[in-house]
Amino acid sequence: MTVLLDRPVAAPAARVTAARDPFIDLLRVVGMALIVFQHWTIPVLDYDGDRLTTGNALSTPGVWVVTWLSQVMPLVFFAGGVANAISFRRSAEPAPSWLAVRLRRLAWPLLPLAAVWIPLPHILLSLGVPAQPLEVGAKLTGQLLWFLAVYLIAVTATPYALRLHDRHGWRVPVALAAGAVLTDVARFSTGVDAVGYLNVVFVWMAVHQLGLFYAEGRLRAPWAPALGGFGAAALLVAYGPYPGSMIGLPGAEVSNMAPPTLAMLAVGLGQVGLAVWLRPALVRLPTRRLLAWAGPRIMTMYLWHMPALFAVTGVVVVLLGVDTPRPGSVLWFAGWPVWFGLLCLVMWPLLKGFARFETPPSLPYGTAGWRGMLGAAGLVGGGVLTLTVGGFAPGGGPFLAVLALLGGLLLTAPRARV
Repeated sequence: MTVLLDRPVAAPAARVTAARDPFIDLLRVVGMALIVFQHWTIPVLDYDGDRLTTGNALSTPGVWVVTWLSQVMPLVFFAGGVANAISFRRSAEPAPSWLAVRLRRLAWPLLPLAAVWIPLPHILLSLGVPAQPLEVGAKLTGQLLWFLAVYLIAVTATPYALRLHDRHGWRVPVALAAGAVLTDVARFSTGVDAVGYLNVVFVWMAVHQLGLFYAEGRLRAPWAPALGGFGAAALLVAYGPYPGSMIGLPGAEVSNMAPPTLAMLAVGLGQVGLAVWLRPALVRLPTRRLLAWAGPRIMTMYLWHMPALFAVTGVVVVLLGVDTPRPGSVLWFAGWPVWFGLLCLVMWPLLKGFARFETPPSLPYGTAGWRGMLGAAGLVGGGVLTLTVGGFAPGGGPFLAVLALLGGLLLTAPRARV
């Protein structure tokens, strides 16, 4: 298999291999915008002078249905599948070299985040900032990097996923969905939640695999997956062990996100079908300038929107003592524009300062091998996973994570030809 994947898979003439698809670009930008909007809007923050507690505005009864559209991670993985398929099909480089470029683009922007957050908690503690709120911010900033850890799996598997796609077509996502079913059966029948983490691969790779079909123009009759996906999700929530919310809520016994469940896969199928169904209308929107501005800043927005949230929280909630009003109340709606405006003011200089790191430095021309690239993927993934588990809280974890990231980046440097 390694020998077979030394070159990109040949693309039949019927396949769509345009360099850019404005619909996919729009999904990526809108998806990131919704992630940021949700993370900035739903926290219910309270500081009693000692501890900062974090609630969720979507815990309000009946509001969970919003998450069937606002939880856009399925669309992000779908768009990633399309982008990876198009990029790999068009690449003239060997597969390991293609992977090296993708790994650098994912890992490089993490270095300035680590350079700021590793010393920052120590500096703020020395200035008298309360330890517990600072620890909350440092941990959550890292925990939200889980997406990168999973997406690294999808990127690394892309050459193999395309090979399976060419040979087996629809049987691949069907097999992945069957794996999600068996995983949930094992999880809920045994009560061992750790089993459910197999669905990190089954659920997200199934959605990623749908992107390969779209890249070929083969997602026809999108109303079928839209209605079928949302309908299946409704049945699973009504009659199965699944909560209605597609995001984790405080106090909930089961989460559809951590780990992902069959219900999340069903909603993902519905979202993909709905998005492709609406494609003709979406591509007519005047979004060219928006996409040109936002596209090169997506990773920066993802990495730095939570630090912006904690900066505003530190001033408004911890320092000034202004807790979040009851979600849905008059005070909550009246204060939200001020809250959101402050977040945008903090986010703007972060975008200006760190967007430049979305493009990694150029490396000498050369070759890369599968052994080195799989090692690089393992190191980068291990570094991201370490930050996901422990965040940037003071300790040795962040240092080990950065060493792993640097090691992975070093392995992506191609060997110069002589």
